[in-house]
Amino acid sequence: METKRLGRGLNALLGDGAAETVATTPNGEVPLERIQRNPNQPRKSFDPDELASLSASVRTHGILQPLVVRQVGETFELIAGERRLRAAQEAGLTRVPIRIVDFNDQEVLEAALVENIQRQDLNPIEKAQGFKEHLDRFGLNHEQLAQRLGLARSTITNLVNLLELAQEVQDALRMGQISEAHAKLLKGIKAQDKQIATYKQIVAMGLSVKATEAMIREQRDGGGAKASEGSSRSSGGSSGGSSTVEKTAHVKSIEDELRQRLATGFAIRLSAKDKGEFVIDFASNDDFERILEQLRK
Repeated sequence: METKRLGRGLNALLGDGAAETVATTPNGEVPLERIQRNPNQPRKSFDPDELASLSASVRTHGILQPLVVRQVGETFELIAGERRLRAAQEAGLTRVPIRIVDFNDQEVLEAALVENIQRQDLNPIEKAQGFKEHLDRFGLNHEQLAQRLGLARSTITNLVNLLELAQEVQDALRMGQISEAHAKLLKGIKAQDKQIATYKQIVAMGLSVKATEAMIREQRDGGGAKASEGSSRSSGGSSGGSSTVEKTAHVKSIEDELRQRLATGFAIRLSAKDKGEFVIDFASNDDFERILEQLRK
């Protein structure tokens, strides 16, 4: 069977090529009580103000786009349209339009992921949890899931890796206290207590991603083992104790650019004016492969 790519959205899944698997009820509507929510819905939180606004629109204009469902016995399981269903309930509707598709469990979960991701309804942790559940449940690797969803493999890997963060940091990302870019930097801190302490500094000081990057770099280089090792390497191990070559503003800007691009620790260590080495941090095998893929582009 040909693998379906969902990255172009539900239209690619439900469009002309899906005619043989799509049907509608005679009147296109069913009673609300016959629709069951998708137990694997990746989106966990819904903005009450957005729902209230949508509910007001539904009360005036009705449901303009049918809910996508699959039939389960005498009821229908929701695949796409959770917000519309909730708004219809709040608006007091008793019947809603539906579109029935013949999907298996894997396609149901993928369709829910696609709908939410493309509309940017999921926060990074919800995306990560949705991807992780899919990978574990259906035994796929990151590359296979990326192909099915029409995403880059690095996107899957980067998000799933966020689940390795301390729970308090994950909660902060889920609530929007820090950005995904902040979270990627925090993931480079191995000790979870230090992750939490740094995240609290970010929030308390209102630090930008660039400022956070600089702070983490200073913490890492401030007398730590890496700094000592770097100093030893830069001096070439000579007994004369030659000092580290001073980095120019241009070199520092390159470091900043590559840290941002690779989303990990990166340093240029100079042993002479035109000699030195690149040092790139990675936290896991998946992280190594992600960085390698970036470098090969």
